[in-house]
Amino acid sequence: MTQQPFEESSSASPEELREQVERTRHELGETVEALTDKADVKARAQQKAAALKVQTAETAQKLAEKVPDPVKEKAATAATQVRAKAGQAEQLWQERAPEQVRDKRKLLVAGAVAVVALTLLSRRKRR
Repeated sequence: MTQQPFEESSSASPEELREQVERTRHELGETVEALTDKADVKARAQQKAAALKVQTAETAQKLAEKVPDPVKEKAATAATQVRAKAGQAEQLWQERAPEQVRDKRKLLVAGAVAVVALTLLSRRKRR
């Protein structure tokens, strides 16, 4: 953005002044737009995340091409078995866990995590 030196108003015609004002408005608009783009941290973070997602997908694709077929087949079989076992575990949980426990599962898990965290913190303080 370059500014023209101030000219005497007597030497500038009204039309020239209007053009200068319009140029200044245009430049100011561009400056505000550039500053807005810089200040929009959320949009910049989203752009960066999208770029990293593409880069990660490309890297994963390259690595997947290098994995031998027998390894891929074993991994797929293992994934299927894990899903089946997880389904069986969920079914057993629903069948055998007392209703009061099933209804408060999230609370119980949160409590267990809190107990583990407190235990780790107390051990750390003793050292």
